[in-house]
Amino acid sequence: MTIRNFSREVPSNPDLLPDIEEYVISKISDLGLSEEKLSNLALSVAEAASNSIVHGNMCDESKKIKINIQIDETSITVKFKDEGAGFVPEKVPDPTAPENILKDNGRGIHIMKTFLDSLEYNFDGDGTEVVLKLKI
Repeated sequence: MTIRNFSREVPSNPDLLPDIEEYVISKISDLGLSEEKLSNLALSVAEAASNSIVHGNMCDESKKIKINIQIDETSITVKFKDEGAGFVPEKVPDPTAPENILKDNGRGIHIMKTFLDSLEYNFDGDGTEVVLKLKI
């Protein structure tokens, strides 16, 4: 089984979001994903990176976002690790509930859960890691 790994670290600057998305997409461009899967992953990557920079590290450029991409024969795993304090995923309001339809928060997590095969969070004293997984 061939496994490819790529890693990168970037400062928490929202202006770098297009570069982060381009970096991840460039590493999977040879996999022949359908346009739908590629778009779903790109949107999820953009959302996860934005959450790490804006909510996790509060746009503090002295704090870094670590990006790890793992590709094997069956799946793509993209991890973003920030230096933030974390959050409680179960407390994020369901954006599809009638009382939350007009609220902005929680939509990104909902979108990622819809577009990915798996979305997980790991919390430790060093920050929050979001793990995006898409089957090839």
